[in-house]
Amino acid sequence: MKRRFTSKYLILFLVGITIAAFGGCTQQQEEIPKENNQAEYKLKDLNEQLVMGTLWYQTAAEMRALSYQAFNMAKLIFDNDLKNNTSREKRAVIVDVDETVLDNSPYEAYLVGKNISYPKGWDDWINSAQAKALPGAIDFLNYVVDNGGDVFYITNRKSHLEDATVKNLQDLKFPQADSEHVLTRTDTSDKEPRRQVVDQNHRIILLMGDNLNDFKSAFADKRIQERFDVVDQYKGKFGEKFILLPNPMYGEWEGAVYDYNWDRSPEAKSKARKENLKQWKNNE
Repeated sequence: MKRRFTSKYLILFLVGITIAAFGGCTQQQEEIPKENNQAEYKLKDLNEQLVMGTLWYQTAAEMRALSYQAFNMAKLIFDNDLKNNTSREKRAVIVDVDETVLDNSPYEAYLVGKNISYPKGWDDWINSAQAKALPGAIDFLNYVVDNGGDVFYITNRKSHLEDATVKNLQDLKFPQADSEHVLTRTDTSDKEPRRQVVDQNHRIILLMGDNLNDFKSAFADKRIQERFDVVDQYKGKFGEKFILLPNPMYGEWEGAVYDYNWDRSPEAKSKARKENLKQWKNNE
């Protein structure tokens, strides 16, 4: 009896030590890497929100139709100017590059499932010169040049990416794809100074882009409602001088959601996105 009693308590004692030891290890493992694991997950989780917009951009026939529609409308505007404007000043059409004439959605898809975000991998993507042309872009811009106009590609790609950008455009047979007509970012992301350079020797009849800042600086650094207000102010220009192409993946609109604080944590960005949704309130 005495031996059994002693063994019983010895076993309980050893079990208690084992549980305490494992409990301590578990707690230590959770406390040390928890913050890092959580931060990595949040960035991957935020990138998951790219899926629907990127999927739409790549797979929706509606996207293709909208691209054709934009360049068909651009041709109508150009033809109308050819027919009705007798000015001897040379015509210019200004286009943005990314998501206006070149499709970078494979880069956005590359971010999904990874703990990285722009600009990581961006330079490598551009240097690969693998971006495809958006439907209708090549035909329209060649039409402009064939009919006496000039094309200028005003992009906020940085200057060290100019050669790769020119190569990509040339490989796809875009017209006037050279250093004179491809105007990369300077010391500012504001495109107005570069538009003014074009305006010195040309009459700008049309601007095309996926971002309101591609048209006028008046759209820059505005909050959500302010952007709506400026669009209303210039509503007569859309379809007349401004042609906007769709981009649900990224843009100035996203910056407005964050109050232009791009340094917010992934969690804070996700929260800001959801807080700006207008939800139906079901009376359940």
